[in-house]
Amino acid sequence: MGFGCTLEADSIRLMADASPSPSSTSPWTPLRVKVFRAMWLAALASNVGTWVHEVGAAWLMTSLTTSAALIALVQASATLPMFVFALPAGVLSDLFDRRRVLLLAQGWMTLAAGGLALITALDAVTPQRLLVFTAALGCGLAFSAPAWQAIVPELVDRSELHKAVALNSMGFNSARALGPALGGLLLATVGPAANFALNAVSFAGVLLVLARWRRDRDDDSLLPGERFFGAFRGGARYVRNSPRFQAVMVRGGLFVLAASAWWALLPTVVRFQLGAGPGGYGVVVGCFGAGAVSAAWFLPPIREKVSADALALFASGIFSAALVGMALAPAVWAVAAVAILAGGAWLTVLSGYNVAAQSSLPGWVRARALSAYMVVFFGGMAIGSSLWGGLADWLGSRWALIGAAGVLLFGLLAALRFRLGKVDASRLAPSRHWPAPLLATDQEPDGGPVLVTVEYQIDPTRVREFELAMQKLKRSRRRAGSIRWGLWEDVAQPGRYIESFVDESWVDHLRHHNRLTEQDRSIEQSIAAFHVGAEPPLLRHFLSHARPRRWSAKS
Repeated sequence: MGFGCTLEADSIRLMADASPSPSSTSPWTPLRVKVFRAMWLAALASNVGTWVHEVGAAWLMTSLTTSAALIALVQASATLPMFVFALPAGVLSDLFDRRRVLLLAQGWMTLAAGGLALITALDAVTPQRLLVFTAALGCGLAFSAPAWQAIVPELVDRSELHKAVALNSMGFNSARALGPALGGLLLATVGPAANFALNAVSFAGVLLVLARWRRDRDDDSLLPGERFFGAFRGGARYVRNSPRFQAVMVRGGLFVLAASAWWALLPTVVRFQLGAGPGGYGVVVGCFGAGAVSAAWFLPPIREKVSADALALFASGIFSAALVGMALAPAVWAVAAVAILAGGAWLTVLSGYNVAAQSSLPGWVRARALSAYMVVFFGGMAIGSSLWGGLADWLGSRWALIGAAGVLLFGLLAALRFRLGKVDASRLAPSRHWPAPLLATDQEPDGGPVLVTVEYQIDPTRVREFELAMQKLKRSRRRAGSIRWGLWEDVAQPGRYIESFVDESWVDHLRHHNRLTEQDRSIEQSIAAFHVGAEPPLLRHFLSHARPRRWSAKS
């Protein structure tokens, strides 16, 4: 499977002078960057192979069984591995070279696709084996997707990020328009084994591009690398303390839980409800992709004038109507017409959530936080596919689709509580505004925990306002790695407050220094404005069980 389920002759290097001008208004400017262009073309070819495989796998299952639940499990088995493995994959992508992670994952998927092609050609495929190989491909995607998503901001200037994400979505949906048509043709003329073989071949271009890419790592830290479980906890703390990122996860999860009915039930509707063949199925999926590509062309100027929240609400309503349209369609041509609207709505919603997720994250936590979003997304796909497939076996596909449309409309209420808003990307740039702590003795990396206290003197008439503002600072400290935070008031001296936060170890406290962003600096400055003391707020560091150490922050 390709990179989209979001994702040259010389050695490829990211050159600073190759970045397009931030002032350019063209949606194509990221393609001027050589490394991004090569990755984009490789991902496009891989995604064509992915959709050729998807058409072959879904249609092959309808030839092996008439159970709507088993047919829906093809989609569930492809997405369930993402639910299981995306979080550890995201942590690994932040800890290790993302290029190597991608190479291993793509190699695994090449073997899985080739193995499925072989057993299909030998007429040895069964429903169970088809599900196993589909799940194996899903495992490869689980380990490649967080790394791929995380490297996009490395390939282009941050000001071009929204264009790069839109181009990735356009490439994926262009493949969605071309791949199903090609997959349907291969099914009708050669058979599903050819679909799976072409998918395996499509990975060759990706592997070649990755092998030639020499990644320029922007990591000048002298600190020891994070351990796996510590990095996992750090990612979880960031997600828990980022309201905007949580809004993306909730909204995206609710949408895909209901919208997954489209993919889970489409093969059943086309083959058994409308009596069409593989060519008709390929045309419908191709129309979905064509609708998505069309939306990608028209979206950029619309996004300049309409908020992300309004666009997501409107497109979700369109997708809900498309589900009802598929349920009531009298023929394949009607489903194909509805698919154009559904494809445009799908891209509008998910590309908006993708941009919101990417723009909410600093570099140090990007892969592991995006993996949490993918867990929600693909978990919703897996659960939704199983749910709607089972409901279709019980009530029929028509009522299952209408029920999914109703759930999708009900999920729009989440927008009242979880709003996307806007984020200035420059606010996530590293600030490193904390000075290095003064040490009486050298410290080992694992020494600690470290307690930091900051003493404020606040005008008693502004105490309530100060306490409310400190909640933002609390989230800032926790996002950057603190495991505990507290605010204490002196009962004998009104207006005297002590803030405390704890980092897990000495090296984690130094990482806290490196993780600070311009947004954190702004929050601290707003808090400092409350301080009325003659001297700046008093800062102290305390180390648990401190003793002379062998390691120094200056080493």
